[in-house]
Amino acid sequence: MTYKENLLKKIEDKSFKVGIVGLGYVGLPLGLEFAEKEFNVLGFDMDERKINALEKGETYIKHIPSERINKSVSAGYLKATSDFSRMSEVDALIICVPTPLDEHREPDMSYVEGTAKTIQKYLRKGQLVTLESTTYPGTTEELLLPLFENAESGKMKVGEDFFLAYSPEREDPNNPNYNTATIPKVVGGMTKNCSEIAQTLYEQVIVKTVPVSSPAVAEATKIVENVYRSINIALVNELKMVFDKMGIDVWEVINAAGTKPFGFKAFYPGPGLGGHCIPIDPFYLTWKAREYEVNTKFIELAGEINTFQPYYVVEKAMEALNENHKSLNGSKILLLGAAYKKNVDDMRESPSLKLIEILRKKGAVVDYNDPYIPKLPPTRKYKYDMESVELTAENISKYDLLLLSTDHDDYKEYLDLMVENAKVILDTRNMFKDYKVFKA
Repeated sequence: MTYKENLLKKIEDKSFKVGIVGLGYVGLPLGLEFAEKEFNVLGFDMDERKINALEKGETYIKHIPSERINKSVSAGYLKATSDFSRMSEVDALIICVPTPLDEHREPDMSYVEGTAKTIQKYLRKGQLVTLESTTYPGTTEELLLPLFENAESGKMKVGEDFFLAYSPEREDPNNPNYNTATIPKVVGGMTKNCSEIAQTLYEQVIVKTVPVSSPAVAEATKIVENVYRSINIALVNELKMVFDKMGIDVWEVINAAGTKPFGFKAFYPGPGLGGHCIPIDPFYLTWKAREYEVNTKFIELAGEINTFQPYYVVEKAMEALNENHKSLNGSKILLLGAAYKKNVDDMRESPSLKLIEILRKKGAVVDYNDPYIPKLPPTRKYKYDMESVELTAENISKYDLLLLSTDHDDYKEYLDLMVENAKVILDTRNMFKDYKVFKA
């Protein structure tokens, strides 16, 4: 029996063991899907806090309930470890590690490369490796393939001795309409055998797989999805600034334009881009394009506009305070929302963190409130030591400005309280649309 035939048989009889490398917002939901279909899942992560939580059947991601985790852990289908030498125990290694930008806004591939080198140590014949981390076209073939073909266990041939594919994650935390299992999965293998095995595996837990001709096509697909969103968000952010000068409410314009039943899709402005994908993916493509002597002017311009938005919000904060005879320097500001999107506890690339940095540099005293983030944890870039301030009439009245950055639904019950007690309110999400407040 060939390695391919063996893996396909294991998938069919559910003796296939799935390894998930990286147990964050992508890896944990995917691991749970496999565990809930009665596949044995072994998660790998360097964060002992996550390992300990999973062993207890507890969650560390708001929108994933502990009950769901505990059910898979108690049944014995979900386990976690920080011992990466156990990689040889599983039949598939699915890589779900971060791919951030460095200080020069260029791809930081250290997490993927470090993971790949670890896999190289323990890779054995008959294993499937799939990369899910967002990256530039060519990563799977140029970075991963050479390492795995020269594994420490001996030279191996892709498509025969081991199998390699790229399948981009499409997570949207707390989306009420779509989850890991219901979002179609793009799959691109290095060979036909690689594609067949990866596709067969994902079909056990995903509603539909979308095979493409190569990992590079799959990598490019993920980039295009988020470049599309980045450019359209940049467009409405630019329109917001133009219409503001004209005294026109961009939110009213977009809502009116959205009544057209064809040819228009509504995108909305905000204080800046957040999350792991949209603020980052376009820069992966522009970086790779330079290798081919191509200038991606359109994409880079969108990136510049979106990156500027926190600075624009601070300018509007200065204007709002000025109308109340206050300067930004020395003002007390309460930032509403630290998460990058509403109703989640995900702070990755949140524009709120940048807003705190800019406001503090200009002399403001900044506090924050977020119902899902009681304390700001350290991130790769920011090391804030702050705790969420309770929303009471007394607390609200202490601040010179309330700046709404994230429109959590929880804030709806506080709108009247905030309007009645706040000196000045600056709204970047149109949450106070029924009130007379400043907008940015």
